[in-house]
Parts: sequence; structure tokens; C-alpha cells
Amino acid sequence: MPRIEFVEKTIYKKEGVDVKFYYNGKDVRGDASVPANYQADRATKNNANISQLKDKLKKQFAGYDFEVYDGKGKKVRGNVLLSTVRDSYDD
Repeated sequence: MPRIEFVEKTIYKKEGVDVKFYYNGKDVRGDASVPANYQADRATKNNANISQLKDKLKKQFAGYDFEVYDGKGKKVRGNVLLSTVRDSYDD
């Protein structure tokens, strides 16, 4: 079973944004495990908003909530476009 830390890195590589797992309102430690790694076939489209990405994550990781962060480490609201958040990173 992969650790949360590894899954968060996998999501970053696939989706291009930092994501943190939350359970009952608390940040989940990186050394906790989940049954499977992130298994999306392709990245979410740029014209999707953050709420749509969170919904996609919640389908695979039921029971968890998520926060998405921009390139400066600030939480992103749900109505912001994914392309805007991706553009905030200095890759």
C-alpha cells in the first residue's frame, strides 16, 4: 500500500499541482497509507476548475478531502481554473 506522501507526488506529476490529503478536517500524515496509488489515465483538462479536480480525487480516495495549493503554497479556491494554478508553478 503506497504512502500518502508518494501518492501526493504522483498526483503532482500527473496533474501539475500540489495536493494535500485531509481526513475529518485534519492534514493526513505523509507516512499513512492508502490502498492504491493515483490511477488517472490522463491529467485533468486545463479548463476544469479546482472543484472538479477534487471531485475526481474523491472518487478514487473515498472518505478523504483535499486541498490544492498554487506555486506559492497558498490554498486555491474551488472556482479557480486548473490552468491558472498550473501556470503559478515555476517548472
